[in-house]
Amino acid sequence: MAGIKQQIAARVVGRSPDGLTPSEQLIAIRRAVAELAAQQRNCWLDDIQPKLRAEGVHVLDYEELDEHQRAFCKEYFEREVFPVLTPLAFDPSHPFPQISNLSINLAVVISDPEEGELFARVKVPAVLPRLIPITGGICDTPAHIPPKRRQGFVWLDQVIARNVDALFPGMAVTEVYVFRITRNADVEIQEEEAGDLLRTIEQGVRQRRFGAVVRLTIQHDMPQRIRDLLLTNLKLTPHDLYEVRGPLGLSDIMALIKIDRPDLKDPPFYPKVPSLLRHVHTSADIFSAIRQQDILLHHPYDSFQPLVELIEAAAEDPDVLAIKQTLYRVGSNSPIVRALMHARDQDKQVTVLVELKARFDEENNITWARALERAGVHVVYGLVGLKTHAKIALIVRREHDGLRRYVHLGTGNYNAGTARVYTDLGLLTCRPDIGADASDLFNFLTGYSRQTRYRKLSVAPVSLRDRLTWLIEREIAHAVSGRGGLLIFKVNAVVDPALINLLYDASRAGVKVEMIVRGICCLRPGVPGLSENITVRSVIGRFLEHSRIYYFENAGAPEVYLASADLMQRNLDRRVETMFPIEDPGMVRHIRNDLLDVYLCDNARAHLLQPDGSYVRAHPQEGERPIDSQAAFAAGHDIPPE
Repeated sequence: MAGIKQQIAARVVGRSPDGLTPSEQLIAIRRAVAELAAQQRNCWLDDIQPKLRAEGVHVLDYEELDEHQRAFCKEYFEREVFPVLTPLAFDPSHPFPQISNLSINLAVVISDPEEGELFARVKVPAVLPRLIPITGGICDTPAHIPPKRRQGFVWLDQVIARNVDALFPGMAVTEVYVFRITRNADVEIQEEEAGDLLRTIEQGVRQRRFGAVVRLTIQHDMPQRIRDLLLTNLKLTPHDLYEVRGPLGLSDIMALIKIDRPDLKDPPFYPKVPSLLRHVHTSADIFSAIRQQDILLHHPYDSFQPLVELIEAAAEDPDVLAIKQTLYRVGSNSPIVRALMHARDQDKQVTVLVELKARFDEENNITWARALERAGVHVVYGLVGLKTHAKIALIVRREHDGLRRYVHLGTGNYNAGTARVYTDLGLLTCRPDIGADASDLFNFLTGYSRQTRYRKLSVAPVSLRDRLTWLIEREIAHAVSGRGGLLIFKVNAVVDPALINLLYDASRAGVKVEMIVRGICCLRPGVPGLSENITVRSVIGRFLEHSRIYYFENAGAPEVYLASADLMQRNLDRRVETMFPIEDPGMVRHIRNDLLDVYLCDNARAHLLQPDGSYVRAHPQEGERPIDSQAAFAAGHDIPPE
């Protein structure tokens, strides 16, 4: 949206590939966003909220509170809220206040006998809970819900609005309205001109809170004169105004996850440790297990802890000489980073590539980069013009027969938090060719290198696109020669035009193409004469599908590759990514039969993409048993295709 508004401001009138001018795109986006926002509101107000009330959990509007609850809110306001609030006036002597991105604000209208109508803005403090627990009786609770399980909440902004006159003594508050703005948060970094990338990105993150306003969200009761006042001073047009039903900032209802009602939550899930790693007790044990055979990790069903323990073991092991690792999104309390800093304390050679340009994680990554530098770790920030999105760790260990390299390659981040809710795959190996490739890749990332050929890895932007293209073309050749053809791709997004056209070519050649695409997919399946051999499904469930798997039938000699990259131009052309082969035949069969086939049989969580771009929820056909792929993986047993 911000980019389109910049084009409009620059008077760009050219049409994009969809045939629309920037102004026409803006109108189309607004129409679609308004519809999505309405669906979201309906979901909360008409579905989730009534169901919560039926279970004794009440998120109430202020008007629903009884006398005792209002007295409690007034006392809470005076004790906890009032000291934090800062009213900002707007008049000829006070400029329009700076409104921070995504903050909840109150537009307060005041009547003064001398000055007439005045306007002030009060920011709802983000440092306070948005949902205030309230005491007293909760009405409309079913009798079978015991009192101790009945919980009530009221919105902080409504409590402030009902007590806001305390901020304006001697004045008469006549109206209060809630509003929220969205600013352009797309930090643009001029890397070529940055003398210090770390400092430049720090400045960019600070600028994000002052980016141009691109949206004003209000509730339906705001009168036109207040709307006009806000639009004028925020330099917006009526097309930038979004009117919604119910509270603003619905993401704050996530606070309800913390309430003590396990009966309303998913049952506890405990990831398992792969059998080869269950009896690891010392640092030598974990390296011995990897020497026995490659180990495949399937998160979150397999625990992330073995990866943490691997880095911790490397830090303590006197035979480990060096550790190298890429970090993209590591989280706010990272055991991996602590282990890397400890490794440096143990006099290991530690090199970490921290991707400062990971969008919306810049601030967190800056914090970790500085902490690693203070610990004496060699910290690098990647390559100019490219984000480093590859997930790779390299451990160099001295053993009786010489140096050996242990490598972890993954599809997901080194983030213990997201590893509990994202599905990802990782490979632990000490294969010499992969180890040599890992060394070459780190030399490419940290020094000067024009490395274009790798033994086993395919690396973007130098070889991954070409490798994928060659593999798909090989499958087409098999089909044309009568040997059949099958591609199964599991990715997060499919938007690359060249590869989409190549998949259309594969379909026309008779290759069966099965796509499991969680998010955006610009490929249209099932179009006669174009893609009738292509199916696309999206699996949406308790866990966020994040793994990338590329399967090629290869005329009966199947090949499987895992990757950090999706089928997107940014992944293939503007990022450092890795795609790596799974060469153990048992693992290849496991990924095909026990993972991909289960996804393709999912008739409980899957949504099927139609030729017109719409999705239809999959349901078991008559006589079929329901198959929930995520539940099957969590249960730890395989479901063969029917």
